[in-house]
Amino acid sequence: MADFDGKVALVTGGGSGIGRATAIAFAREGASVVIGNRNSSAGEAVVKAIQDDGGKASFLRTDVSLQDDVKALVEHAVATYGRLDVAFNNAGIGGAAGPLADQSADNYDEVMGTNVKGVWLSMKYEIREMLKTGGGAIVNNSSVGGLLGFAGVGIYSASKHAVMGLTKSAALEYSAHGVRVNAVNPAVIRTPMAEGLAKMRKIKPDDFSAVHPIGRIGEPEEVADVVLWLCSDKASFVTGTATCVDGGFTIQ
Repeated sequence: MADFDGKVALVTGGGSGIGRATAIAFAREGASVVIGNRNSSAGEAVVKAIQDDGGKASFLRTDVSLQDDVKALVEHAVATYGRLDVAFNNAGIGGAAGPLADQSADNYDEVMGTNVKGVWLSMKYEIREMLKTGGGAIVNNSSVGGLLGFAGVGIYSASKHAVMGLTKSAALEYSAHGVRVNAVNPAVIRTPMAEGLAKMRKIKPDDFSAVHPIGRIGEPEEVADVVLWLCSDKASFVTGTATCVDGGFTIQ
């Protein structure tokens, strides 16, 4: 996977969890990494970790639900490193849990604004830059919730289904122009989001191990490995896919 030398990678939601692991992995494989994150201290900490390890990284505070923020992030990547080659649109939120009839319009707007509008805006500006330099690769972070229905988190699940629709449509529109677009679909990964879900259910994150045939929850680095493969030349004939990183969850 060392074919990221000289390439520029953008990661949204790169301050923690899967985004953090992926940003660090890109840097270790030679990419110059641009991180967008709402939490500035977390994003800057990842940049420092990458730089301390000898890599190149830059940070810009970004709320992906805001068009001006996303546009500025992509412009920052190009201004700092000269181009944009790969992107991992990872920023997302879980939102409030509960039956659909009890959900609020504010929760719906917040979840859709981050998880769906954020992915669309990110691709909107990333694709424009990639087309200028002959192409690139984009991976959107969906979820097993983007392939299945889940009681209690219907709005979140709907948002991740929408990410799959955006992924497939963008792949159809731009793959012939050199821009491949894929999605990863994780199950329960050891992230702050999983910790929050476990706390809400009054269990420990590792208690989710039982829902995976593989017998454990996933690690952020395991998703990062798949993202890097999808962005690499080794996946040059792969586009429009939903790649499950789920310990067998969806085969049950």
